[in-house]
Amino acid sequence: MTVIQRVFRFYYEGFRNMTLGKTLWAIILIKLFIMFAILKVFFFPNFLNSRFESDEEKAAYVSEQLTEKQTP
Repeated sequence: MTVIQRVFRFYYEGFRNMTLGKTLWAIILIKLFIMFAILKVFFFPNFLNSRFESDEEKAAYVSEQLTEKQTP
């Protein structure tokens, strides 16, 4: 048996015998889905596509924002 097969079998057997762990993994996966799928849609809109039409306008805006001197 190769090392990869032994590692896979180790984790497979461990997850198969879990009781509480399966529930915790389900909660973790649901939370990740909420964070990356749902919150992104509502709180992080695609700012550049909504304000600029061409790639040149987008590039100019980003360049301006990056090089603009920040005053405290």
